[in-house]
Amino acid sequence: MIQVLLACVIAAVIIAVARWQQNQRGSDAPTQPSWQFPAQLDPTDFASSRGQWLVVVFTSSTCSTCDDVAAKAEVLASSAVSVSTVDYLDHADLHKRYEIDAVPTAVIADGNGVVKRGFIGPVTATDLWAGLAEVREPGSDGCSSTD
Repeated sequence: MIQVLLACVIAAVIIAVARWQQNQRGSDAPTQPSWQFPAQLDPTDFASSRGQWLVVVFTSSTCSTCDDVAAKAEVLASSAVSVSTVDYLDHADLHKRYEIDAVPTAVIADGNGVVKRGFIGPVTATDLWAGLAEVREPGSDGCSSTD
Protein backbone atom coordinates (compact mmCIF):
# COMPACT_ATOMS: atom_id res chain seq x y z
CA MET A 1 0.00 0.00 0.00
CA ILE A 2 2.80 2.43 0.86
CA GLN A 3 4.57 1.54 -2.39
CA VAL A 4 1.46 2.37 -4.45
CA LEU A 5 1.04 5.68 -2.60
CA LEU A 6 4.73 6.50 -3.09
CA ALA A 7 4.47 5.69 -6.83
CA CYS A 8 1.44 7.98 -7.19
CA VAL A 9 3.24 10.84 -5.42
CA ILE A 10 6.32 10.40 -7.64
CA ALA A 11 4.16 10.32 -10.77
CA ALA A 12 2.34 13.49 -9.67
CA VAL A 13 5.66 15.26 -9.03
CA ILE A 14 6.99 14.21 -12.47
CA ILE A 15 3.84 15.48 -14.19
CA ALA A 16 3.96 18.77 -12.28
CA VAL A 17 7.64 19.32 -13.17
CA ALA A 18 7.01 18.52 -16.85
CA ARG A 19 4.13 21.00 -17.04
CA TRP A 20 6.18 23.67 -15.27
CA GLN A 21 9.07 23.19 -17.74
CA GLN A 22 6.67 23.38 -20.68
CA ASN A 23 5.22 26.67 -19.40
CA GLN A 24 8.70 28.10 -18.85
CA ARG A 25 9.82 27.21 -22.34
CA GLY A 26 6.70 28.49 -24.07
CA SER A 27 5.64 27.41 -27.48
CA ASP A 28 7.97 27.54 -30.43
CA ALA A 29 7.34 30.52 -32.69
CA PRO A 30 6.28 29.54 -36.19
CA THR A 31 8.97 30.03 -38.78
CA GLN A 32 8.35 32.60 -41.46
CA PRO A 33 10.37 32.85 -44.65
CA SER A 34 12.05 36.18 -45.20
CA TRP A 35 12.03 35.80 -48.96
CA GLN A 36 11.46 39.04 -50.72
CA PHE A 37 12.55 40.69 -53.89
CA PRO A 38 14.35 44.05 -54.02
CA ALA A 39 12.35 47.25 -54.41
CA GLN A 40 15.05 49.07 -56.39
CA LEU A 41 17.83 48.02 -58.76
CA ASP A 42 20.71 50.02 -60.15
CA PRO A 43 20.39 49.48 -63.92
CA THR A 44 24.14 49.99 -64.36
CA ASP A 45 24.71 46.75 -62.40
CA PHE A 46 23.37 44.80 -65.36
CA ALA A 47 25.35 44.75 -68.59
CA SER A 48 22.33 44.27 -70.81
CA SER A 49 20.39 47.18 -69.29
CA ARG A 50 19.54 49.29 -72.32
CA GLY A 51 15.77 49.22 -72.65
CA GLN A 52 12.83 50.95 -71.11
CA TRP A 53 12.23 47.86 -68.95
CA LEU A 54 14.64 45.53 -67.17
CA VAL A 55 13.95 41.90 -66.32
CA VAL A 56 16.50 40.34 -63.96
CA VAL A 57 16.52 36.70 -62.96
CA PHE A 58 18.70 35.86 -59.96
CA THR A 59 19.76 32.21 -60.22
CA SER A 60 22.20 29.62 -58.98
CA SER A 61 23.83 26.88 -61.01
CA THR A 62 22.86 24.47 -58.21
CA CYS A 63 19.15 25.29 -58.65
CA SER A 64 17.21 22.91 -60.87
CA THR A 65 14.37 25.40 -61.50
CA CYS A 66 16.54 28.42 -62.27
CA ASP A 67 17.46 27.51 -65.85
CA ASP A 68 13.79 27.11 -66.72
CA VAL A 69 12.84 30.52 -65.30
CA ALA A 70 15.85 32.19 -66.96
CA ALA A 71 14.92 30.66 -70.34
CA LYS A 72 11.34 31.88 -69.99
CA ALA A 73 12.58 35.38 -69.15
CA GLU A 74 14.95 35.47 -72.16
CA VAL A 75 11.94 35.29 -74.46
CA LEU A 76 10.84 38.70 -73.12
CA ALA A 77 13.96 40.42 -74.53
CA SER A 78 13.26 43.12 -77.12
CA SER A 79 14.38 46.64 -77.99
CA ALA A 80 12.27 47.89 -75.06
CA VAL A 81 13.06 45.07 -72.60
CA SER A 82 16.51 44.06 -71.39
CA VAL A 83 16.90 40.67 -69.73
CA SER A 84 19.77 39.71 -67.42
CA THR A 85 20.46 36.43 -65.68
CA VAL A 86 22.57 36.81 -62.55
CA ASP A 87 24.04 33.50 -61.35
CA TYR A 88 25.15 33.35 -57.73
CA LEU A 89 28.48 31.69 -58.51
CA ASP A 90 29.38 34.41 -61.03
CA HIS A 91 27.86 37.40 -59.22
CA ALA A 92 27.57 36.66 -55.50
CA ASP A 93 28.17 40.38 -54.90
CA LEU A 94 24.91 41.31 -56.64
CA HIS A 95 22.96 38.62 -54.78
CA LYS A 96 24.34 40.03 -51.53
CA ARG A 97 23.77 43.67 -52.55
CA TYR A 98 20.11 43.03 -53.39
CA GLU A 99 19.65 40.61 -50.45
CA ILE A 100 18.52 37.73 -52.64
CA ASP A 101 17.92 34.80 -50.29
CA ALA A 102 15.91 32.52 -52.58
CA VAL A 103 16.39 31.52 -56.18
CA PRO A 104 15.05 31.79 -58.72
CA THR A 105 13.98 35.37 -58.09
CA ALA A 106 12.76 37.27 -61.15
CA VAL A 107 12.03 40.99 -61.07
CA ILE A 108 10.65 43.44 -63.60
CA ALA A 109 11.92 47.00 -63.19
CA ASP A 110 11.38 50.21 -65.10
CA GLY A 111 14.23 52.10 -66.76
CA ASN A 112 15.06 53.82 -63.44
CA GLY A 113 15.40 50.48 -61.68
CA VAL A 114 12.18 50.69 -59.68
CA VAL A 115 10.92 47.13 -59.29
CA LYS A 116 7.32 46.94 -60.41
CA ARG A 117 6.80 43.18 -60.19
CA GLY A 118 8.64 40.22 -58.71
CA PHE A 119 8.42 36.45 -58.63
CA ILE A 120 10.13 34.07 -56.22
CA GLY A 121 10.38 30.41 -57.14
CA PRO A 122 9.07 28.70 -60.24
CA VAL A 123 7.05 30.92 -62.53
CA THR A 124 5.17 30.18 -65.72
CA ALA A 125 5.89 31.94 -68.99
CA THR A 126 2.30 33.18 -68.91
CA ASP A 127 2.82 34.83 -65.52
CA LEU A 128 6.03 36.51 -66.72
CA TRP A 129 4.35 37.79 -69.90
CA ALA A 130 1.31 39.01 -67.97
CA GLY A 131 3.50 40.64 -65.32
CA LEU A 132 5.46 42.54 -67.96
CA ALA A 133 2.28 43.51 -69.83
CA GLU A 134 0.72 44.80 -66.60
CA VAL A 135 3.68 47.01 -65.66
CA ARG A 136 4.00 48.32 -69.22
CA GLU A 137 0.29 49.04 -69.50
CA PRO A 138 -1.44 49.07 -66.09
CA GLY A 139 -4.91 47.60 -66.18
CA SER A 140 -4.09 45.11 -68.90
CA ASP A 141 -3.82 41.44 -68.20
CA GLY A 142 -1.51 40.69 -71.09
CA CYS A 143 -4.34 39.34 -73.24
CA SER A 144 -6.24 41.08 -75.98
CA SER A 145 -9.97 41.49 -75.69
CA THR A 146 -12.61 41.46 -78.40
CA ASP A 147 -15.30 43.31 -76.39
